[in-house]
Amino acid sequence: MATIGIIGAGEVGSHIARAAIVNGYDVVIANSRGPDTLSDLIAELGPSASASTAAGAATAGDFVVVAVPLRLANNMPVEALAGKVVIDTNNYMAWRDGHYPMVDSGEKTEHELRQEQLPASKVVKAFTHIQAPRIIAWGRPRGAPDRPALAASSNFPEAVELVTRLYDQFGVDFR
Repeated sequence: MATIGIIGAGEVGSHIARAAIVNGYDVVIANSRGPDTLSDLIAELGPSASASTAAGAATAGDFVVVAVPLRLANNMPVEALAGKVVIDTNNYMAWRDGHYPMVDSGEKTEHELRQEQLPASKVVKAFTHIQAPRIIAWGRPRGAPDRPALAASSNFPEAVELVTRLYDQFGVDFR
C-alpha cells in the first residue's frame, strides 16, 4: 500500500489517518506545532503512523491530504507537493479563516486559490461534506443499500480517480 502524507492533525486529518491505517496505508502526519507535539496521536494510531513536518509529510506521501484551512499567504510546502495529487479537505469559513474578497465576491473559489498556490500539484476537493467522525463510522461494503456517497472536484481526472478508489476503500461511493 501507499503512504499518505497528511498535513493537519486536527479532527479531519486524524480521522482520515485512522481510516487510512485500517485500510492498510502508512501515514505521515504533520501539524503546525511540530512533530514532537503529535506523540499521543501517533501512539494511538500505532506503528503505521509517524509524525513529521508539513514538508516531511508532503515528501513522504505518495499523495497528500491537506486538512488545514487555506491561507492567502501560502503556507504549504509547494516544492514538496509538486507533481503529487493533493486532496484538499478545506471548506472556506469566513468566521474562521477571515474574509477572502475574491471568494466572497464569487470571482474565485477556495479550490481555485489552493490550485493557484500549488501550481505543480493536482488538487482535488474531497471529504468536504462529511463530518470527520463519520469518515469511519459510515463506511459500508460495496453494494450496501445504506452506503453513503461523497463527491470530489478537480481539473485532473487522475486525482478524481485516486479519490474514488480511496472512497471505495473507506466504504463510500463516489457521486
